[in-house]
Amino acid sequence: MTTVTTPAADTAATTPAGAAKAARTAKGSGSPFRRGLRRFTHNRLAVFGLIILGFFLVFCFIGPLVYPTDQVHTDLSSTMLPPGTDGHPLGTDDVGYDVLGRLMIAGQVSIIIGLAAGVLATVIGTLWGAISGYVGGAVDAVMMRIVDAGIAIPATFLLLILSAIMKPSVPLMIVVIGLVSWLVPARLVRAESISLKSREYVLALRAMGGTHGRAVMKHIVPNTVGTIVVNATFQVADAILLVAYVSFLGMGLQKPATDWGAMLTGGMQYTYAGAWWLIFPAGLCIVLVVVAFNAIGDGLRDFFDVKGRDR
Repeated sequence: MTTVTTPAADTAATTPAGAAKAARTAKGSGSPFRRGLRRFTHNRLAVFGLIILGFFLVFCFIGPLVYPTDQVHTDLSSTMLPPGTDGHPLGTDDVGYDVLGRLMIAGQVSIIIGLAAGVLATVIGTLWGAISGYVGGAVDAVMMRIVDAGIAIPATFLLLILSAIMKPSVPLMIVVIGLVSWLVPARLVRAESISLKSREYVLALRAMGGTHGRAVMKHIVPNTVGTIVVNATFQVADAILLVAYVSFLGMGLQKPATDWGAMLTGGMQYTYAGAWWLIFPAGLCIVLVVVAFNAIGDGLRDFFDVKGRDR
């Protein structure tokens, strides 16, 4: 007797609906890291931001090794040279500093302050928010009122006051910006902690005699890593802008040290003289780096979005 096989299964696999289902199944396979990486790479703006950030890291930290310039001693015989002058692709400023070399050095300062202040703000805000949300009650109320009071005070105002009292330096600006920027991360992590503290694994740890500190460090903080990392990128961008604000108002680092905001301040007085090369390059660097960090933050949100669909 001849056995007849029905092609139903094969037909289902070859139909458009069956092929789409198989593709979705294959796409959903793999480790969580690979799925998150796929979501990140599908965000073209995030990939573009990563490329821009990589370019500026190479430009600012490796560029001075390839294009060394003297950014300490002034050269009054070579002031205000326009771009394209022999030996000065972007010209010179009012005291003879090479603008291209100064962009690199200023970028180092801006990025270092931004990264360090962003990390400091994220660490403080994470611990504050995790403890506040986990403990709850009166402790939570007091800690959040402190946060609300801090948010009500403009960060730029505090930076200007401290810059007037103390001599601005890179370590001082890192500490000050970090101490005025941790408030938003604290509120975000607190919201996550309130929902996490009632999860089964946290309750099981407490039932087995685990301490509150262990619950916070072992379960609360690790399970908010997505929120923490995404917000950290925004904190870095905000810190770079704060440095530019303060320096633009003339209260930043003093020469020969500089940052992109200070370069803008130095070039503003020559606006009507047509010295665009003292303003445009530094302003463009600030805009591109801040946009890059924000785009990367948006892509990291997709990366950690475990409930989101692969696109």
